[in-house]
Amino acid sequence: MTKNIHLEHPEDSILDGTLSVLGAFLNVIRLSVKIDGAPAIVWGTNPATGNFFVGTKSVFNKRKIRICETVDDIRAWYGGTPLEIILGSCLCNLPHTDRIFQGDFIGFGGECDYTPNTITYSFSQPVAEEIIVAPHTEYLATDDLRNATALPIKSFSDFPATNPDGSYFVKWIMPRAFGDFAGLDDSIAEAQLLARGVIFPTAKGAATVKRLLNEHIREGMEVDPTEWENPALIRLWLAVKQIKEDALFLSYHSGGPAAYIAGKRIDSEGYVMHTPGGSWKLVDREEFSYANFKMGVGA
Repeated sequence: MTKNIHLEHPEDSILDGTLSVLGAFLNVIRLSVKIDGAPAIVWGTNPATGNFFVGTKSVFNKRKIRICETVDDIRAWYGGTPLEIILGSCLCNLPHTDRIFQGDFIGFGGECDYTPNTITYSFSQPVAEEIIVAPHTEYLATDDLRNATALPIKSFSDFPATNPDGSYFVKWIMPRAFGDFAGLDDSIAEAQLLARGVIFPTAKGAATVKRLLNEHIREGMEVDPTEWENPALIRLWLAVKQIKEDALFLSYHSGGPAAYIAGKRIDSEGYVMHTPGGSWKLVDREEFSYANFKMGVGA
C-alpha cells in the first residue's frame, strides 16, 4: 500500500538515484489500463463521520479539505462551476459503500462518444446509465481521509455494483490488462550496470532535469546525452525509458470502449504497473505530450 501520490514515469523516477523501478518491472502484481478521464472523483464512507461522500482529490488535502456529504456541501464548495453538476450527479448515482474509491469521470449518459480530456472514447451504442466512471484505486483510512493509503482495485468482484435498493445508475469502465515482462531482464541488468557510473543530482537538481526533459519531449526535440551536463544520467534515463516502451509494447487489454486520439485509433492512454514497491505509469510520452500540447492541456 502507498500514500495518495502522483504516478511517475519509470524513467523520471530514477533521476534522483531511486532505482526501485528497475526491480519492479520483474515483480508486477497487477497491470491496469490507464483511462484518460477528468475530473478525478473520490467517493465512499468518510471515516471521520460515517457518512457517504463524494469529492475530488481535495478530500485528501491536509488543510483546505473539501468533502461533500450533501448537496449543500457541493454547492458551498463548487457552486456555479461544472463540478457542481458532476459531483451532484455522483452523489445521487454512485452506489453507497463503506469503502473509499477513486476513479476518472468520463461523462453523462446518452451519447456514444466522449472526450473528457485528450482521448475520445467511443461506445457501440448510446450509454443508458446516468454517469460513466472508470474506477482504479481503493483507499484505506481508519479515522481521517488525510491519512489514507492507496491500493489498486483488482477486479469487478471487489467493487460494489448497486445501491442498497438494487438500483444501478453507473456505467463502469474497467478493462482487464495483461503483460509479461520477464523478457526484459537483460535490459534491466544493463540499466543497473549503467547506474553504477552515474553521479546522481540532488532532489532539486533532479526536478530541474525532469523539467528540461519534459520541455524536450513537448517540443519534439531529440534527447542527446552528449548535449547535457550529466550525460551518464541521461543515458540511464534513456535506457529506462526504452525498458518502459518495451513493457508498453508487451501490454494489452480486453474490454472497454474504443479509444481515439485526434481521430486515430489507439490501444489506450497506457497502463499502470502495480508492484509491492509502488506503482508507475507506462505511457507513450511523445504521443500524448504532443497531443496535450496541441490541445493546450499541458505535459
